[in-house]
Amino acid sequence: MTSWHERDGRIAVLTGAGISTDSGIPDFRGPRGVWTEDPVAELLSTYDNYMADPALRVRSWEARRNNPAWGAEPNPAHLALVDLERAGRALTIVTQNIDRLHQRAGSNPKRVIEIHGNMFDVVCVDCGYTASMAETLDRVGMGEPDPPCPECGGILKADVIMFGQALDHRTLLKATLAAETADIFLAVGTSLQVEPAASLCGRAVAAGAALIIVNAEPTPYDSLATEVVREPIGTALPRLVEQILAH
Repeated sequence: MTSWHERDGRIAVLTGAGISTDSGIPDFRGPRGVWTEDPVAELLSTYDNYMADPALRVRSWEARRNNPAWGAEPNPAHLALVDLERAGRALTIVTQNIDRLHQRAGSNPKRVIEIHGNMFDVVCVDCGYTASMAETLDRVGMGEPDPPCPECGGILKADVIMFGQALDHRTLLKATLAAETADIFLAVGTSLQVEPAASLCGRAVAAGAALIIVNAEPTPYDSLATEVVREPIGTALPRLVEQILAH
């Protein structure tokens, strides 16, 4: 019987916050997660609260200024996926992360689907004005604690999908296609509790993919998995990639 890592078809990888913890970026729901240790922090990620509460927006801009992702570097798990791509495997990464560490590690940006957006761009919720996060944080540093849109005076936010916001339809379509055409589907460092990203696992399995889950804690999709790996992602993912490339 053929092992899952001997399959030679397309590979899709869904990555969550857990893949970036070795880079110094805390996850959300783990034992030392951002929301576990500070439940109020979850409010910063809720669209309706952000829109309604100027004080919350001020705190959000401060959190963006202090985000550890600014100084983070890719870790062995990110680099392992680069090795997989450079070995010629058809690979698509669907990431729930907004830190762009996959691209910085060397993954082809065209093969990375940022299903929840990114932290490096800013958008106005009213007129669609866009700017870089860096220049907007400069405005915060110059004394604008909740900088308004310079074109219409509207509310600015990071170009990320917050709780209560719908995902971009085209982005979700690309992610779904990646899942449904995968021969191997790796879910790495994600609690698989946030939909619709988590449901990509079920779509992949229904289409015939082998599902491999790499996560420290149990997930709702473990029962569908061909293999569940609990060891640290920084060692587990390079090992799994080596197994794939050995065949």
